[in-house]
Amino acid sequence: MRVLGIDPGLLHTGWSIIERHGNERKYIASGVILPKKTLPLPERLATIFNGISDICKNFKPDVCSIEIIFVNENPKTTLLLGHARAAAMVAASTHGIEIFEYEPNTIKKALTGGGHADKSAIDRMVRILLPAANPKTPDESDAIAIALTHTNMSKFLK
Repeated sequence: MRVLGIDPGLLHTGWSIIERHGNERKYIASGVILPKKTLPLPERLATIFNGISDICKNFKPDVCSIEIIFVNENPKTTLLLGHARAAAMVAASTHGIEIFEYEPNTIKKALTGGGHADKSAIDRMVRILLPAANPKTPDESDAIAIALTHTNMSKFLK
């Protein structure tokens, strides 16, 4: 199973591709889509959509794992983040890729055993579980964690 992990964001959308063969996990690729801050919202969303579409074409994932947005204190921020998430989901969906959504606490618990782990704990576990991965940003590390979560949780879904 090849998994596309997505950590959505309007300024930084982290992505990763990992494979699972039985209990083995293999790092394939990861990165960050960086829409220009100066672009209007529709063009930033198009950058995210096109970036995820290209990743889907190039890596041909079987499934997509994406983080569910938590509600911020600022409703406008939550809404804008929802737009970025939707652009990524529609891009994967147009390639016929099934999408699975995970709560932030589920992702943290799946990787660290605790639902309130901080970003550094997530990054450490990503590096332990996939030594070939060398995430350069927290968004990239989170995307790898989201993909790993699906490889851990998918056996319970069907």
